[in-house]
Amino acid sequence: MSADLSPLTLETEVPERHGPPLPQSSQETINAIVHYYRGELGRMAGWRDRIDRTSNWAITVVAAMLSVSLSTPSSHHGVLLFAILLITLLLLIEARRYRFFDVYRARVRQLERGYFAQILAPEGTQSFKWSAAIAKSLRRPAFLMTYKEAVCRRLQRNYCWMYLILLLAWTLKISSPKMSSNGVPFGHVRSWTDFTENAALGLLPGWSVMIGVALFYGVVLYGSLHKEAHEGELAHGEVHV
Repeated sequence: MSADLSPLTLETEVPERHGPPLPQSSQETINAIVHYYRGELGRMAGWRDRIDRTSNWAITVVAAMLSVSLSTPSSHHGVLLFAILLITLLLLIEARRYRFFDVYRARVRQLERGYFAQILAPEGTQSFKWSAAIAKSLRRPAFLMTYKEAVCRRLQRNYCWMYLILLLAWTLKISSPKMSSNGVPFGHVRSWTDFTENAALGLLPGWSVMIGVALFYGVVLYGSLHKEAHEGELAHGEVHV
């Protein structure tokens, strides 16, 4: 195989040679920064689009499961529990995508704060910490937040409300009277025993299902109220995702 058709190799495996020339004038440097800024904007927008798609899928799942569960009196409450599992899966996927988005968003914001804002309205002594931070990120990319922080942030933005809607629908479902085949209600919920019987799921007794739901929503509540020790990019403004 010729050298031109060889697969991409690691940098350490490539022999030292003369690379593309670096900018030799201020105009060339400005052009390079502008094109780089456009590239980072494109990558940030691409990951933002992936995040929005996952949120749209989650909203669609919630709407579909609510329609199936609440439109028919005889439908099982397990449909809503299954919806909670699907929403959790989408939340975990979105948190992973959000960590990638946060890397490119941080680079864009560093450029905007350190370079473009200084051009439009200079403040104090010019600092190049922003360029050093971007160069470090380009040489050795690393996530700026943990997976837990990403889950909590997406939970606080969108998913806590979806979980709340599903919880209210599930509570309504197990507290409603059962319906016979001809639509006549029977088995009215008059006591805690009736409540737990309606919450039964297959071989699982109702009290165990209710405990499991309570523990899960305790975790959801913790994530929804969790405050990060360091706000990172959020400390520089109120406009954030």
